Amino acid sequence: MAGMGRMMAGGGPDQRSLDFKGSGKRLVSQFRPERLTIYALLLCVVVSVGLSVAGPKILGEATDLVFAGIVGRQFEPGMTKDQVLAAMRERGDGQVADMLRSTAFTPGEGIDFGAVGNVLLFALAVFLVAGLLMAVATRLVNRAVNRTMFRMREDMQTKLSRLPLSYFDKRQRGEVLSRATNDIDNIGQTLQQSMGQLINSVLTIVGVLAMMFWVSWLLALVALVTVPLSFVVATRVGKRSQPHFVQQWRSTGKLNAHVEEMYTGHTLVKVFGRQEESAKQFAEQNEALYEAGFKAQFNSGVMQPLMLFVSNINYVLVAVVGGLRVASGSLSIGDVQAFIQYSRQFSMPLTQVASMANLVQSGVASAERIFELLDAEEQEADPVPGVRPEELRGRVALEGVSFRYDPEKPLIEDLSLTVEPGHTVAIVGPTGAGKTTLVNLLMRFYDVSGGRITLDGVDISRMSRDELRAGIGMVLQDTWLFGGTIAENIAYGASRDVGRGEIEEAARAAHADRFIRTLPDGYDTVIDDEGAGVSAGEKQLITIARAFLSDPVILVLDEATSSVDTRTEVLIQKAMAKLAHGRTSFVIAHRLSTIRDADTILVMENGSIVEQGAHGELLAADGAYARLYKAQFAQAVAEVD
Repeated sequence: MAGMGRMMAGGGPDQRSLDFKGSGKRLVSQFRPERLTIYALLLCVVVSVGLSVAGPKILGEATDLVFAGIVGRQFEPGMTKDQVLAAMRERGDGQVADMLRSTAFTPGEGIDFGAVGNVLLFALAVFLVAGLLMAVATRLVNRAVNRTMFRMREDMQTKLSRLPLSYFDKRQRGEVLSRATNDIDNIGQTLQQSMGQLINSVLTIVGVLAMMFWVSWLLALVALVTVPLSFVVATRVGKRSQPHFVQQWRSTGKLNAHVEEMYTGHTLVKVFGRQEESAKQFAEQNEALYEAGFKAQFNSGVMQPLMLFVSNINYVLVAVVGGLRVASGSLSIGDVQAFIQYSRQFSMPLTQVASMANLVQSGVASAERIFELLDAEEQEADPVPGVRPEELRGRVALEGVSFRYDPEKPLIEDLSLTVEPGHTVAIVGPTGAGKTTLVNLLMRFYDVSGGRITLDGVDISRMSRDELRAGIGMVLQDTWLFGGTIAENIAYGASRDVGRGEIEEAARAAHADRFIRTLPDGYDTVIDDEGAGVSAGEKQLITIARAFLSDPVILVLDEATSSVDTRTEVLIQKAMAKLAHGRTSFVIAHRLSTIRDADTILVMENGSIVEQGAHGELLAADGAYARLYKAQFAQAVAEVD
């Protein structure tokens, strides 16, 4: 039940069923770098368990000393034990004599409190050392688990940086974030709660079983009668609860993704009046999570009471058979007392192992999700060593480029284009024509399906992605800011440490300096990742200033002025003209007023370039570009095929 709260916070497995055995083995293999810590942990646990299982036997000796003293003072001194037992049999007390046969008493002598005290002090020392070693083992468990989780987080971060953009395009953001945060935390907390206890329980079962056979093989066999029953209970309950855990995690992942989407888009939800629909979806998914969680916890929760019932059966059997053995003189009272403690020690770890089943299943379910992400197909590795142009000038050539997101649906076919250094290329066309796709191919967010793209004569597939992207500055329609000061957000675009003067110069070039200085703390104003406190247009100016500071050879503007007013747009166009001098620029725009001065305008439809040329040439041609232009500025009726 301890994992219930954590389960409610994370995401769960995808559609494929959980490979419990395979994922469990793989999770254990993550601890290989912690071998020395694990060996030290095992040593501490073995010694601790050994001392703990020796404790009842030592206490049994103290019980025998007390009982022997009580019995001994009932008889006259001067007689031997055998003489006393023989006299009892002559009087007809044969059963009592048989019971006292295993008691080491001396007639006439009472309780030896000194001997009893020494035994109890020895037992205290044994239990104290066992407890200290278990505390050390607990610390070693925490160390091994935390280091392993540290490495898994590093592996996750490294993997995310190597995954292609297509991986994230096909998944909800909340689902991916859930794996990188909640599932890792779930594994760590599960291992911390169960790993040390599981090792301790298994070794306790082995140690107690050995002591039980040493004290009495017959009672040991009696105690083992209930083990098959315990195994059947644990197996049946585990098989019933595991599918419900899978469903619980799946439902939690869907609920997480819904909440994340509704929170980030709460403004649109209110604008379009979708609160009730959103609440209805939340209620449905919350109900599904409740049902799956209830069934998972209920099925796994019945494990402990069932195991406790089996433990009580074991206790009764041992007590009855042990009493008969004492009556027959085969065992001393102290041995039976020790054995009853052993039966409890034997049943308790079995119950603990069974009750940890829900935690273990929960952790392995999260591990399955982590391993699925770690096994995801990565983007093609960079060539080693990567090739780079002798001089980065910005000449871009597309030679027979083909690309498709879906293998069955062609998007770009046999596209050829050459852009000379310092030229500005504007790309226009209807939505879905392939404008942004072209830029994604240039940045190698996706690799071409056919043909090639060259930068200054070098195929970009032979360059490292870092080397390629280091020379390209990009401003997107969707602005991205992180929590920090405005100065830090602008400086993010630089590949080196920059001073305040360079930051302010970039802001002035992007016409952002004026509004920044009107803020309470100027460039030191702190904003969050949502850009609270600044408007959408001001956020766009900050990202443009960031691109200015990066001083790229190639500049990519994807609807970069879509969020600014007309006056600011004119100022940015002038600034961009200055920035674009000597640089190759790709401008994706729907507002044709922003690209009139471009050296070349490409008109794309269905992944193909249908027209290209300067603004005046394309208007004179009275083709696709002219139709787009008239639709915006002459209010002409757009033709729709």
